[in-house]
This record gives sequence, C-alpha cells and structure tokens, in this order.
Amino acid sequence: MADRDRDEVGRARNSRPRDGLGRPLPYGAPGVERQPEGMLREPDESLAEAQRLLDSGMPFHAHEVLEDAWKSADEPERALWRGMAQLAVGLTHVARGNGNGAVSLLERGAENIEPYRDDPPYEIDVAGLIRWATELAEEAKVKVRAEPVPPKLRR
Repeated sequence: MADRDRDEVGRARNSRPRDGLGRPLPYGAPGVERQPEGMLREPDESLAEAQRLLDSGMPFHAHEVLEDAWKSADEPERALWRGMAQLAVGLTHVARGNGNGAVSLLERGAENIEPYRDDPPYEIDVAGLIRWATELAEEAKVKVRAEPVPPKLRR
C-alpha cells in the first residue's frame, strides 16, 4: 500500500493538481492553484476573493475561501459563512453535473443564511442569494445546467 500524501504537520493531503471545479487531475498535469488553507481574512476580503473566484468559474475555490471565513468566524455569524460556503459547493455540484448533491447543498445553504435576511452584515445580498439558490436547486431537480450562473454575494 502506497503512503498517502501528507502536509508538513503530517495530515493526509492529496497533492494531486486540481481543475477549476476542484476535481483531482493526474499527477504532473497542469492544475489550478489551490487556495491557501486556514487563511484569515477580513470579511470584505473574503467576500471580494470569493466573488472573484465565482466570476472566474471556480466555485470550489470560492467555497474554500468562504469555509475559512466560516471556521474563523465568531457567533452569531458562523452559520452565515457556513451557508455561503454551502452555496458555493452547491454551485460546484451543478457545474460537475451532480444534481442531487447540488440540490442538497443549495437548500441547506439557503436555510443557513435565512436568519440573516432582515439584517444582513457586510452588504451581503442574503435575499438575492436565497432566491438564486432556490431557483438553481429547482432547475437541478429537473436537469443540471451546463454552465451555471454564479451569484452576486453583495447588493
């Protein structure tokens, strides 16, 4: 049995290159640079970077940025960032052609950001994101779009 790829502290990490949707490519293939893990950013920085990645067709990478924000956030904002990360993963599943995974993550993400609808922090367009996620989930139940349209995170 081959040894697993490990990072500098010994955690299992797959070092294979990844495509823009986070799918592993063969060793040695050119891939998309991964987002640094565990990076602390200000909320505005996280939103700007996630939006840039979404607009570049890289929702998996946007999810990694939003996941860092979620894991470093204090209550009461943790669920907001978790929900937004789930929306990005849902978009990733749509782009990968996984309708069931897309529906599950889009619905869960919309549910997690719903409590922030009336007073959204950082000018996040919570109502617009819920509307976008609901519509995309409904489409994914019927068919998966070839090229899903990314959301706008801010108003």
